[in-house]
Amino acid sequence: MDMGTLIEHLAEEADQQIRDHTWVPASADRAIAAKAAADLHAAVGTPHTQESLTAIDRLEHLRQALAVLAIALASVHGRLAWFLGAAVTALTPVLHWRALPEDQGPTFGAVRPTPQQYTEAEEAIRRLHRTLVLITDS
Repeated sequence: MDMGTLIEHLAEEADQQIRDHTWVPASADRAIAAKAAADLHAAVGTPHTQESLTAIDRLEHLRQALAVLAIALASVHGRLAWFLGAAVTALTPVLHWRALPEDQGPTFGAVRPTPQQYTEAEEAIRRLHRTLVLITDS
């Protein structure tokens, strides 16, 4: 399953749990979700803005988004931790991407993503942002 589909399934599950009141985020979780949502939005802007960046900058922004999720994950427990952990896992392909050309020497197995892969990862981050906003408002 591709990362966009994985993130969509996670987001739908979170949305459903919140609607069903299976998951009622505590105020501390809502605060962490709000901070993460704001930081994700700052890391990965609009499609137009992201597509105008160089590959190196796009990859940097995606890695910043992963860092945001990892930092949020480090300070939570329970359902929010499970959600964030699954999101980070779904986005791990980004950690194997490189923007530098192959003539720079060995790359530890890193690969160059296609423009479509950048777009897919950015859309997945935006979907996570929307879900974190939902968690914040629940």
